[in-house]
Amino acid sequence: MSGDVLADIGHLGLGSRVKRLAERLLSDAAVIHAESGEPLQPGQFPVIAALDRYGPLTVNAAVAAVGISQPAMTRAISDLVASGLVVVTPSRDDKRQKLISLSEAGQALVARMKRAMWPRVDAAARDLFTGLSGDFLAQLSQVEARLSEQSLLARVRADAREIVPYRDDLAPLFYTINAEWIEDMFVLEDHDRHVLSNPRETIIDRGGDVLFVAVGGLGIVGTCALQPDDHGFIELTKMGVLKVARGAKVGEFLLRAALEVARARGFLEKLYLVTNTACAPAIHLYEKLGFVHDGEIMDLFGNRYARCDVAMRYRGPGQAV
Repeated sequence: MSGDVLADIGHLGLGSRVKRLAERLLSDAAVIHAESGEPLQPGQFPVIAALDRYGPLTVNAAVAAVGISQPAMTRAISDLVASGLVVVTPSRDDKRQKLISLSEAGQALVARMKRAMWPRVDAAARDLFTGLSGDFLAQLSQVEARLSEQSLLARVRADAREIVPYRDDLAPLFYTINAEWIEDMFVLEDHDRHVLSNPRETIIDRGGDVLFVAVGGLGIVGTCALQPDDHGFIELTKMGVLKVARGAKVGEFLLRAALEVARARGFLEKLYLVTNTACAPAIHLYEKLGFVHDGEIMDLFGNRYARCDVAMRYRGPGQAV
């Protein structure tokens, strides 16, 4: 009779069982990294992520941020320096300390992975762990069962969604995608037409950003923008997904990517949006990912569109709505 001894012995085998799960996920991660074509090993990812999120770090600060031993961190840094992704320089404040930072090649790699790989892995892992119930052992059993049905690697491969950065030749899609949902629910206003017809002038050249999302077999199906305004705020605006791709969580995938771009560019503190109560699913998504209803934003920007009766500001996940 065969079985799963680690599951059978319960809490007694918890450490070994968690280690087994981690090894299974890391094995899939190694293949995902290899298929991406990027010169980064899964074990190096936490260091790269820490440098991207926190900026230049000392070795001790990197150890604390990643949670590995100093010898392991030293080896990781040495490998990353050899691959040209990380540079080490003396600290200005203390010459005895050295600062680790991303090189230009490292920054370019992170930008590529944020567009092409990290959102897909994040979505697959989120799907794997969403909706678990019971105590930790019960949840662990559910995760193992889900992985038996479909591995993390298979989930990532199946998720063909990809963030595509703005190019001028994609500008017509920015108009088409947004015009579809606006005209379905409301009326295309003069301000809509101006922004949608001139994304470079009204968004890109003002220091903002436009993102698109592509889905395998369908091409580009969604878009959104981060638009600076004259008050020093950043508007999350013109977010839409074509009807053909709705229901596949493309909007959430796109919004999470937009928030990551906003975080990287220092936009989160001043990020807001305006919408309409008729867009209830979108409002629920905004609330889920950290936007809260805000009267000041309504007073400042609520008159921008005739359809606007909701204004929200980003405060971070877990905030009251």
